[in-house]
Amino acid sequence: MSVDEDDVGWEVDSDDESSAIAELIGRQIKRWREAAGLRAVEFGERMGYGENLIHKVERGARIPRPEFLDRADEVLHADGHLGALKPDAERARYPKKVRDLAKLEEQAVELCAYNNSVIHGLLQIPEYAQAVIGNRRPPFPQDELDQRVAARMARRAVLDRAAAQPVFSFVQCESTLRRRLGGTMVMRAQLEHLLEVGKLRNVDLQVLPLDLEENAGLEGPLRLLKLKDGSTLGHVEVQLTSRMISNPKDLQILEMRYGIIRAQALTPRESRAFIEKVREET
Repeated sequence: MSVDEDDVGWEVDSDDESSAIAELIGRQIKRWREAAGLRAVEFGERMGYGENLIHKVERGARIPRPEFLDRADEVLHADGHLGALKPDAERARYPKKVRDLAKLEEQAVELCAYNNSVIHGLLQIPEYAQAVIGNRRPPFPQDELDQRVAARMARRAVLDRAAAQPVFSFVQCESTLRRRLGGTMVMRAQLEHLLEVGKLRNVDLQVLPLDLEENAGLEGPLRLLKLKDGSTLGHVEVQLTSRMISNPKDLQILEMRYGIIRAQALTPRESRAFIEKVREET
C-alpha cells in the first residue's frame, strides 16, 4: 500500500516536549490496538495505511493527524479516548519556539507590538504568511513551511478568545502595508483583513507613516506581553535570533520606545482611513 506519510501525520520536532507527547500518543494507540487483538498490519489495513506507517506512529516518530485519531478511535472501539488526544497532537506538531510564544500570548492581558518589516504574525492571513515564511533563505522544506504557516494561523485564535480577552495594540510601519509580499491580490486581501481586525473592540491598530521626520522604531520590531501575574516580558526577533527579555532595565527601554512609537503613529481612526487608501492604491 502506497500512502503519503503526511496523510498520516506530521514529523516530530526535535525538542523533548514534542517527542514525549508523540511517544505518549503512540503508546496509547498501541495499547488500544493490542487490547483489540489486532496486529499492526491488520490495524493498518482497517485504517487504510501500511504497517510501516502504523509502527512509526506507535513509536512516536509521527504525530497523528486528528482524522487519524478519530478513525483509530472508531476502529479500536476506544470510546473517545484516542480522539481526546487531538489537542495534545495539535500542540506537539508546532516548533518549540512557536509553542512557547503561543503560551505567553494566551497568558497575556495586554499585547503590544511594532513591526517595520512585515505585518505582525497575529494579523496575517494564510496566503500572506505563506509568502513571508516562504521568502526565508535557505528555504524551508515544503512540509516544514506548511507546518509553520499552520502554527501561525493557530496562534490567531487568541484574538477571538471569548473569555478574558486581552487588549491588543499593534503599530505597523507604512512600509509593511506597501510591500506586496505574495503579489497584489494577496496584499489586497491582507489589507482588507487588517481593516476587519481593526474593528474588534479589544484591538487598536495604528500606522506609522514613512514621511515622519522622527521615528523611534528604527531599531526594528518589538513586542511587549503584560501577563496575568502583573509581570511584563519583551520579545525581539532579528536575523537568526529570537529572544525573550525580562531584565527590568531592558524592559523599561522597550516600553519607553513603544510608547513613543505609538504617540508618533496615526490614531486608530486615522490609521483605518490610511489603510483603506493604501488598499485602493494596491
